[in-house]
Amino acid sequence: MNKYRSHDCAGITEKDNGKEVFISGWLHRKRDHGNLLFIDLRDHFGITQCVIENKNKYFKTLEKLKPESVLTVFGKVTKREKGTENLELPTGKVEIKIDTVKVLSEAKELPMPVFGEQEYPEDIRLKYRFLDLRRNEMHKNIILRSEVISFIRSEMSKLGFLEFQTPILTSSSPEGARDFLVPSRLNPGKFYALPQAPQQFKQLIMVSGFDKYFQIAPCFRDEDARADRSPGEFYQLDIEMSFVEQENIFEVVEKLMINLFKKFSSKTIMSNKFPRITYDEAMLKYGTDKPDLRNPLTIYDLTNIFTRDDVSFDIFKKLVKTGSKVRCVVAQKTKDKPRSFFDNIDKWAKEEGASGLAYFTIEKDNEIKAKGPVGKFFKSDALKEIMKITSAKVGDSLFFSCGKKSEVEKIISLARNKIAEELNLIDKSKFAFCWIVDYPMFEIDEQTKKIGFSHNPFSMPQGDLEKIDFEKPLNIKAYQYDIVCNGIELSSGAIRNHIPELMYKLFSIAGYDKTLVDNKFSGMINALSYGAPPHGGIAPGIDRIVMLLAEEKNIREVTLFPLNQNAEDLLMGAPSEVDKKQLKELNIESIESED
Repeated sequence: MNKYRSHDCAGITEKDNGKEVFISGWLHRKRDHGNLLFIDLRDHFGITQCVIENKNKYFKTLEKLKPESVLTVFGKVTKREKGTENLELPTGKVEIKIDTVKVLSEAKELPMPVFGEQEYPEDIRLKYRFLDLRRNEMHKNIILRSEVISFIRSEMSKLGFLEFQTPILTSSSPEGARDFLVPSRLNPGKFYALPQAPQQFKQLIMVSGFDKYFQIAPCFRDEDARADRSPGEFYQLDIEMSFVEQENIFEVVEKLMINLFKKFSSKTIMSNKFPRITYDEAMLKYGTDKPDLRNPLTIYDLTNIFTRDDVSFDIFKKLVKTGSKVRCVVAQKTKDKPRSFFDNIDKWAKEEGASGLAYFTIEKDNEIKAKGPVGKFFKSDALKEIMKITSAKVGDSLFFSCGKKSEVEKIISLARNKIAEELNLIDKSKFAFCWIVDYPMFEIDEQTKKIGFSHNPFSMPQGDLEKIDFEKPLNIKAYQYDIVCNGIELSSGAIRNHIPELMYKLFSIAGYDKTLVDNKFSGMINALSYGAPPHGGIAPGIDRIVMLLAEEKNIREVTLFPLNQNAEDLLMGAPSEVDKKQLKELNIESIESED
C-alpha cells in the first residue's frame, strides 16, 4: 500500500464489502443519473465502478472533469444492486461509494477517445500513441507481447540455450535490404551500419566455442512497410546451434512453437509434427513458399493439356507455345453456384493486375462436358485427362491462369486463397505450421539476368561437396528452410557454410571476387579459418508471432511505438533535421534533393 492506492482497479471484490479503500487511475467514462454520478476508474489492471451523490462536495469536480484525467478516489466498498452487476469484470459485483477525491492530473480535450474500440485514422493513432495504448485491445496486445517474450526466454533456458547480446553498431553488408548507416565522428568519412540481423555475430559465437545461443534481437532494415513488416526495426528470436543438422533445429523450434501457441491461444495446432514441403512442391501446389495449409485447395499444372488437339482454347495454346505455363485451382461442389460467383472471381483477378481467370464447371449428361465461358473449347477426352490430373469430379469448377511462370504462380496463389475465402473453406480456429525446405542456392535476377543468392549467402549447399556441379549453379539446393504459419513466414534459417574455400567458390558464382569477400566478411572468413564447428540456426519474428496470437492483421497492432507507412515517428517527430554543428562534427554535408 502507498498513498495512491490500497488496491488496484481490478483487485476489489465482494470480500472487500464494507471496507474503506482508495484507488487511483484514469477517468474511463462517466454516466450522469442526475442525483448520482457513476464513474469508471481504470488502471493497468482493470476497471472499478465508483459512485458519488450530488450532495458530496466533490460532485461538481467530477462532473466537470474530462475523460482520461487521473485521480485518487477514497470511499467504502458496497455491493451493487441486483440487475446492475457487470459479470464481465472481476469488480463487477461491487462499487465504491465515493467519500473524497483527489485530482492528480487533469486531461485536456481528447483528440481520440480511449473508451470504446472504434477505428481511427493511422496518423491520429500514431501521433497520440500514448492514448491509443490505453485502449483495451491495444493494451492487451502489448501485455501479450511482454508475456510471450518472457515465456520464450524461459523456454530457451530450459532447452539449454544461453542468451547473449550482439553489437548494434557494425559493418555494412552487401546482401539483404538497405542498411541504416551511422556516421563515425572519430573516423571521418566512415560509417557503421545498424544490424539487419545478428547473422555474422551469432555464427562467430558458435566459432567461439559456445553451443547454443539465443537473443531477442533488434534488427534494422530500411524497407517499405507491409501489414506483416514494420519499416525500420523489428525483433526476432535469434537462435544458433553447434554440431547440428537441419532436423535438430526443427525439433527445437517445433517444441518451442507448440508450447508457445498452446500457452497463449485456445486455437488448435493442425499437426504437432510440422509438414516438410520442398520449395519446388510449394511453388507448384500453392504458388508460394508461404502456403496457408488451413486452405485445402491445391494448384495443378495443366500446361501439357494445351498441346492437345482436342483442346481448341487458342489464346492459351499460343501462349504455351512461347513458354507460358498454365495452372489451375479446383473448387469442389460449385455446380450450383450462381454465375455472379464466377464473374466476381474473374473481376477480382483483373483488379489484381491479371487478365482474368478462365473457368468452367464439369458436368455429365451422356458424356463429360464443361459448362462456362471456355467450356466449349474442351472435348470430353481432354476433360477426362484434366479430371485425372486434378482429381476433379463432376460438379467441381476449375479456374485457370496462363502466363510467365512467376506471374502465373503469383495470381493463382492469390486465387487459391480468394476462392477458399469465398467458399468459407479456411478453418480459422487452427494454426497450420509447415517447413519449406530445399531452397535453390541461386536464382536468376529478373531485372539484371545475373545469378545471385536466393536466400542466405552463408548457407551450406546440399550433397557431397566433392561432387557438386558448380557449372550448373541453378541446380544446387541449399540447407535453407522457412517456417510458415497460416500463410505468414515466421522465419528463415539455414545450416551454415563453415568452410572458407567453399564460401569463396559460392560467392564467386554470385559475382563476388575473393578480395570483395575478404573485405566485406573479413571477421567471418578469418574466424572460420581457425576451426569452425558445423552449425545452423533460425530467427522467428517476435512481431509476427504476437500478431498471430493476438489475431491481428497488421503488425502495428502489436508494436508499442511503430513508424507509419513512410517510416516516420509521428509522436516523437522522427526523422528530423539536425543542427549544422552536429553535421560538421560528423564531416557530413546535407544536400537538398532536386524534385
